[in-house]
Amino acid sequence: MARRPPEVFPYLPIPVQEVTLLIEILNGTHETVSYRSMSGVRAYINTDAEDFPLHWHTALEIIHPVENEYRVKTNGNTVTFYPGDILLLPPGELHALYAPAEGKRLILQFDYSLFSGLSGMDFLLHAMRPCLLVRSGEAPDMAAGLSRILHEITAEYTGDDPFREPAVRSLLLRFFVLLGRSVVTDAGRLSRLSPSRQQEYIEKFIAVCDHINSHCTEPLEIGQLARMAGFSRYHFSRLFKQFTGLSCHEYVISRRLSHAERLLLSPDLSVTEAAMQSGFHSISTFNRIFREKNGCTPSSYRSLNRGMLLGNRQEAEAPLPAGTKNTARKAP
Repeated sequence: MARRPPEVFPYLPIPVQEVTLLIEILNGTHETVSYRSMSGVRAYINTDAEDFPLHWHTALEIIHPVENEYRVKTNGNTVTFYPGDILLLPPGELHALYAPAEGKRLILQFDYSLFSGLSGMDFLLHAMRPCLLVRSGEAPDMAAGLSRILHEITAEYTGDDPFREPAVRSLLLRFFVLLGRSVVTDAGRLSRLSPSRQQEYIEKFIAVCDHINSHCTEPLEIGQLARMAGFSRYHFSRLFKQFTGLSCHEYVISRRLSHAERLLLSPDLSVTEAAMQSGFHSISTFNRIFREKNGCTPSSYRSLNRGMLLGNRQEAEAPLPAGTKNTARKAP
């Protein structure tokens, strides 16, 4: 699809301090997000031209390119997005970042647990996995609305109003209400149901997804999950795919693979141990499914990404040229 000229999408000024470093605290693959200016929220403009290897964090991350494109790899797929687009990465998802030689993007990270107790928010979190991309060329009104809210958030974030923190949280809620209403009705998902029945089904499938996420390394039977939701096996299978976009089996496998990807980056576990601890009982099945998703064997994945992490670590520990300030803080 041809991209629209950047000037067609009107950007508001972003009064956020430019930060060249995207990751400040990295221990292995785990990034610890530092919330300095506001409790549970961090917003900044990133201009870093460097790539970042696979990592994850407990914060939800929103990336909104301002100048030039940006690329993110997650769940074995690489997504390229452009000014006007908005990408959301839920907590706990392994992802790598690839930047152009020049560019700017607005980065917003925040503690999703601030809103996780609100009705509908857990459903939205599941709908984002492994990532959710809003393209301005496909949903221009929604992309423009979400972009305006992000710019309002950055204005409040950098201001000195005594109520800026509640203002930012209220704007974040507006952002996710707009996004969530679109996600629920996307492709007719549950749209034929009455609002009360929609809410009932959302709550049931949120509970099922929560159970799968918490127990994905254990044996899971579709019949058991169907009984948990109060549906027949056939009705459950149809509604689950309508709700998540995946069959129940595909969803379970995706969660097990995500778990295995994290374990593979640990030097203390063999490939077989990582597979078995992730719920796979056949190493040949694990190797086949892993290769189908990632395009490489588990051993190659481990070697590649551990090598990237080691190179990143060595580069961070290298002495800086005289007169250069080190703004990064890496865990030993």
